[in-house]
Amino acid sequence: MAPLAFHRFGDFEVAAVNDGVLHASYDPFRNIDRADAVRLVGRPDSGIGSVPIEVRAFLVRLQDKLMLVDAGSGNTMGPTLGKLADNLQSGGIDPQDITHVLLTHIHPDHSNGLVDDSDRPIYTNAEILVHENDAGFWLDREPDARDNDFMRRNLSAARRVLMPYGERLRRVRDGEVLPGISAHLQAGHSPGHTGWLLRASSEPLLFWGDIVHVAPIQFARPQATLVYDLDQDAAAAARMRVLDWVATDRIRVAGAHLDGSGIGHVVRRGSGYALEPSV
Repeated sequence: MAPLAFHRFGDFEVAAVNDGVLHASYDPFRNIDRADAVRLVGRPDSGIGSVPIEVRAFLVRLQDKLMLVDAGSGNTMGPTLGKLADNLQSGGIDPQDITHVLLTHIHPDHSNGLVDDSDRPIYTNAEILVHENDAGFWLDREPDARDNDFMRRNLSAARRVLMPYGERLRRVRDGEVLPGISAHLQAGHSPGHTGWLLRASSEPLLFWGDIVHVAPIQFARPQATLVYDLDQDAAAAARMRVLDWVATDRIRVAGAHLDGSGIGHVVRRGSGYALEPSV
């Protein structure tokens, strides 16, 4: 495989790294008429596989730092996912050279790939950064009778993949966490769902995690949510707030589930938004 394709943003270099494709259905969507969702996606409503969702992470290089934004799903979500570590190595990147992993949130397709099939850390020299709100919810909290099945499973998974990193797990708050990189809380999808903003001179870039899962639906209908959003109202509000911010300020975005390179500019289109790919 050819080396990864890096794109320069000021002093930073960024490359998208694929973890695979999640074959989903229309069932998880909320706050949108199902027929409208099918029309926007343009694929028949035939069950699992109707809605293919790209899953990726991003590699960020700055001088002596080699950072990974999110860590993929590992061996936990079926054979079409969990390809991130292999794709890094095929692209010429040794996981031991990763200095930091910046988690947008602790959900399986973003954090379960931190460990191998034997639950040993893959990024053995990396510091793991996550917002304190997400760490508190998924690592410190005891299961509650009100938790649904997804929450119970993720509570267990979060401990399994993060505890092996021990003191190299750093809980952060909003603001600058590394030179030129700041955390921006976008709670709703998860209590500590975080955007990581690179302040790269005149070309800021926001890694926005799961602000948008399925672009044809949620750009056109930002109020549409998913069953996996822990707070449906807050998730929709965060999406509308972030879309307005990045469109107004011309901040480029990098999304874990956007098509193509996953990087582009958000523009207003009618009553909603659209993505203009830029790399």
